[in-house]
Formats: sequence, structure tokens, C-alpha cells
Amino acid sequence: MQEAWDKYDQLIARLQDLKSVVLAFSGGVDSTFLLQAALTALGRENVLAVTADSETYPEREREAAIELARELGAKHVVLQTSELNIPGYAENPVNRCYFCKNELFSHLIPIAHQDGLNCVVFGAIADDFGDYRPGLQAAKDRGVIAPLQDVMLYKREIRYLSKELGLSTWDKPSLACLSSRIPYGELITQSKLSMVDQAEFFLSQLGFRQVRVRHHNDTARIEVPRQDIVNVASVAELVTTKLVQIGYRYVTLDLEGYRTGSLNEALEANPSVQSS
Repeated sequence: MQEAWDKYDQLIARLQDLKSVVLAFSGGVDSTFLLQAALTALGRENVLAVTADSETYPEREREAAIELARELGAKHVVLQTSELNIPGYAENPVNRCYFCKNELFSHLIPIAHQDGLNCVVFGAIADDFGDYRPGLQAAKDRGVIAPLQDVMLYKREIRYLSKELGLSTWDKPSLACLSSRIPYGELITQSKLSMVDQAEFFLSQLGFRQVRVRHHNDTARIEVPRQDIVNVASVAELVTTKLVQIGYRYVTLDLEGYRTGSLNEALEANPSVQSS
């Protein structure tokens, strides 16, 4: 994939132009790849990785991010935040991600100023142009840069390059905040986030690596890749028992399988919802 390597060279050049950065670091595939590239382009002293730890971010992912930053030799700070305290966020409007990213950037920009670093960057990728992503507007409004988008790197290319560069995250399942499991307009609460987190962790312990548990009031809608659907069905009784213990009344298995942003399908079916 020579084109991917050409884009990687462009990414290094783009980061070198920025000179120094604060990097929003979740520990996922994209932000880990971006952190590796930033360290290569700028050196450790010119990069600060910051992880926002909140109720929408599983504790196990925070610990994984800390370990990844250590492995890469990056300077790293864990910042305590709370999306549920952002006015309007818990009501779960269709532009919820705008509130979240705007709040995150409102913390990272002062850190950049305080530490004498030129700008804030985050790991949005070229694939994000094809989905409803209000967080991209928050970045634009705040002057936050998405270097992976700037050079049009796609997820498949990032995974390939990550593997070639020896990053352990190259095949890590895609991450998204726990709030993304709750349909727009349904109130987000700590209890609901906890239920989703517990359910997904249980399924991961059964060996299902890419999984989403979409929270529809008293119903859990499980999404796994299509090749895993039969495997979930084979342990249906075990899964149902556990998820009922967690607090769900009904447990369903989505036969379409896992897909990113599946709750955005409601927006595509009714575009007028986006403006409400």
C-alpha cells in the first residue's frame, strides 16, 4: 500500500509544520497512530497527550491509554471531565457530540497555552466525512486541527500502517463514547451508561471483540460483526441472563450486524430531526 505510506510522509510533514501539539488521546486506533506520528515528527518534548476521563469513558480504556502512552514514551496527562455536567448534553440532542468535543477542546486549548505548545490536534479521520459528526464542527469552531483528515487517511490505511509500525492497536476494535449507545432524545444518565458498560464488558469477556450494546429503554440491542451473530446466538441464554441481571428486561440481537453510528440511521430516515 504505497499510497498509505505516501500519506504517512505527508502526515509527518504536516505535523512538523505545526511544530508542537497537545493531542487528544483516547488510546484508540486513530489517536494512538497520530501520537506515534507526532512523536516521530516532533520529538517527545513537543508533544503532550491528554486523555479525558469521564463517565462516558470506560475505566479499562483509561488504563489502556495510560499504558499505551508509556509504551510510546509520550508525555501524558489524564484530565477529569464530566460530560453529564455540560448544559444540554444529558438531554441527548442530535448534536450531542458537539457539546462533548467543545468541552474537551475548552480544556485542551488552555493546556496548550500554558505549556507553550502551538495547537491542539485530534484523531478524526477521512472516514468521518461520510457520517454525521457534529464534533468536527466543534473542532472547526475552536481551531482544533485533524491532521489525519488533512492528508485523507482512512481507517483501513491507519490499521495497515499501525501494523507495519508495530503498534499494538492496529487491530483494536473501534471505540466510541458510551453515550453513543443511547438514541437521540433519550436522557443520558449515569445508570444507563453503567448498564451499557457492564453489558459490553461481559460480552467482551466472552470473546466478542467488536461489540455494541444499544440502549433502548428496557431493551438491549446487541450488535456484533455478522460472522459473530451465530456465536452470540449460541450463548443466548447466558447473555440474556447476565443482561437481565444488569437491568435490561429484553435482550435482542441485531441481524444487520455491527456498523458504526447505527443510531444515525434514524437521522438518515428523517433528516428533519437534525435541525430539531
